[in-house]
Amino acid sequence: MDSSHQSPNPPSREMSGKGPEITRKITACVACRKQKIKCNMHDGPPCSRCKKRGLSCTVNKSLQMILESDADWKTKTESRIRALEGALGKVADHLTLPELLDYDMEDAADSPEPSGSHARPSLTLSPHEEKHTPHNFDLVMDDNTGPGAIPGSVVSPVIVHSVEQNRADQDIVTRGIITADQAQSFLDIYQNRLDHFVYRIMGDRVTLAQVRKASPLLLAAVCTVGALHLASPYFEKCYQEFVTISATHTFSRRNTVEDVRALCIGAFWLSGISWTCIGAAVRIATELQLHRSIFKALSGERNHYLRTRLYYVVYVCDHHFSIAYGRPPMTRQDDAIRASSAFLQTEHAVEDDARLLSQVKFWSVGTEVYETFGVDVERPLTLDMIEPIRRYAIKLDEIRAYWTERLSQNRYVGNYPRKGVGLHYHFAKLYLYSIAFRGIGRPGFKSPDVALDIDELANSALLSATAILRVVTQDPEIQNFLNGLPTYFDIMIAFAVVFVLKISNKYAAAVRVDTSDIHSLVAELVRVLKAVTSNMHSRHLLVSVARGAETLLERVRPPEARGPFPANAHVVMTQPTFDDSLYDISSQWNGTSFDNFFMGEFDFLDVCWYAS
Repeated sequence: MDSSHQSPNPPSREMSGKGPEITRKITACVACRKQKIKCNMHDGPPCSRCKKRGLSCTVNKSLQMILESDADWKTKTESRIRALEGALGKVADHLTLPELLDYDMEDAADSPEPSGSHARPSLTLSPHEEKHTPHNFDLVMDDNTGPGAIPGSVVSPVIVHSVEQNRADQDIVTRGIITADQAQSFLDIYQNRLDHFVYRIMGDRVTLAQVRKASPLLLAAVCTVGALHLASPYFEKCYQEFVTISATHTFSRRNTVEDVRALCIGAFWLSGISWTCIGAAVRIATELQLHRSIFKALSGERNHYLRTRLYYVVYVCDHHFSIAYGRPPMTRQDDAIRASSAFLQTEHAVEDDARLLSQVKFWSVGTEVYETFGVDVERPLTLDMIEPIRRYAIKLDEIRAYWTERLSQNRYVGNYPRKGVGLHYHFAKLYLYSIAFRGIGRPGFKSPDVALDIDELANSALLSATAILRVVTQDPEIQNFLNGLPTYFDIMIAFAVVFVLKISNKYAAAVRVDTSDIHSLVAELVRVLKAVTSNMHSRHLLVSVARGAETLLERVRPPEARGPFPANAHVVMTQPTFDDSLYDISSQWNGTSFDNFFMGEFDFLDVCWYAS
C-alpha cells in the first residue's frame, strides 16, 4: 500500500502513559519447563512435582513481571516523594523560609521533550526568594570616575530580574514566636542597660516599631540577648530564630547597616556563634563600604558619621574574637582607624564615641603585638624581642592613663567607662606579658641573656592576672555589671583563673607566687561568681565559668585543703541548639578540653600543655 494512504500511526502506549501489555505470562518453574510437563503451582514455588522430588524450584521473571515490578516501584516512589514534599513544606512554613523548589509540572508535561534528553521539570524560584543564577546580573562601565580611582570602582553590578526578599515574613513577633509585649521588655533591657556596655550599637533610642521596620534580624538579635539577660524561658526560641534568620542573610545582596548592627549584637553576647556573627558582620560592612565613610564623616556629614561609628564597633568586636584567640583579625589598620582621633573632633561626636575609640586604641596595640610576635608559641623569646614588649607596655600605660582621666560616669552604667578601661588594660597586659612563657620546656628557653627579663615579664603577667580577679572579687559595682558585660569579659576572667592556677600549681618555683594566696583568691572569686550567677539564665557563659573555676580549684588544692567535690561540676548540656563543649572548661586538667572553651589558642595555655 502506498505510504500516502496509510493511516497515521496510533499513539504508542509509552506516549499515552500506559506500559506495554504482555499477554503471555510464565507460570511454570524452570524444571517443569525443561521437561515440558504441566507445572502444578498454587501459592508460589515450590510446585508439587519439585516438592515431591526435592528439586530446586525457581521461576524466571518474564518481561511482564519486570514491567509490573517497575510500575509498582514507580507508584511507591511517587507516593514517597509527595509525602517528602509535604513534610518539607511544613518545615518551611515553621521556619518561615521561602519555598526551596517549585516544579512547574504542567509546563514540563505540555512541552515536547527534546530528542535524546531526559525529562527534567523546570525549576522556578519562590517569589520571595532572590535569584542567584549565573546570569542575573550585568556590569555597567562607569566613566565618571577619575583615573586615580580604585580599579574595581569603574564597574558596578546591576541586578536584573531580582525579587526583593519579603523580610516582613521573618519578623518574630508577626510569626508569633513572642508577643509584642515580650519583645518590648527585651528591647527595654537592651536599650536601658546592655547597649551601653558596648558603646550604643543601636545609636539613638528607637521604638519597637522602628526596630521591626528596620530589620527582622536586628529585632531577633535584641530579643535573644534581652531574653538571655532576663533569664527568660523564651531565650531558646529567640536564639533559634536569630540563627535561622542570620542564615538567610549569608548570600543575600540586600543586607543593610541594621543587619550589621544585629550581627555585632549577636557576636558580643552569644558566645557559641560569636566568631560566625562577626565574620558575617565584617563581610557585610566591607560590602557596604563603611570603612570609606570616614572622609565624609570628617567633613561633618551625619549619615557618614553614623556609618563610621558602626565600623569602629565592627573593628572592636572583630578584635575581641580574633587576636586573643590567635586568629588574624579581618579588619585592618586602615584610614578609618588611623583617623580615629580626628573623628572625635567632629561636630556629631558624643561621650560614647570616646569610650568606643578607647577600645580602638587598645586593640590597635593588640594588632601590633599580634603581627610582631605571631602565633608560634614554641619559639622562646630572644633578646631582640624584649624591647618591643616593653614599648608596647608603655603604649598600653599611656592609653590607660589618658582614657581613665578622659572618661566620666555614665547615667546607665555608672563608673563602668573608667573601670572598663582598667579591666581591658589588665587583660591587654596579660596577653602581652604571657609571651614570656613561649617555648617553656624547650631548648633555648630562658637563655642567660634574657633570663632576668623573662622573670620580670612573667611576674608582670601574674600581677595582671591577679589584678583582674581582685577587681571582680572586691568591686561590688563591677559584680553588678557581670550580668550584662559581653562574653569577652567572661572569657577574660576564665583565662585569668586558669593562668594563676597553672602558675601556682606547676611554676611556683620559677615565678614568685604565694600559692595559698592564689588559692584563696580563686576561692573568693568562685564564691562571688556563684552568688552573681544564681539568678542568671543557665545558658549564660559566666555560669559555666563559675562552675569550671570551682572544679579547677578543687583539683589543684592539696588534699587536706579540699572541700567536697561539687556534684554538678560537669554538667552536660543536651539541648541541640548549642555546642555542649563551650559550657565546660573543667572536664580535663591534663588534656585539651580548654580548647573547647575557645581558650586553647591563648599563648600561655598552649605552652602549658607541652610542659604538663
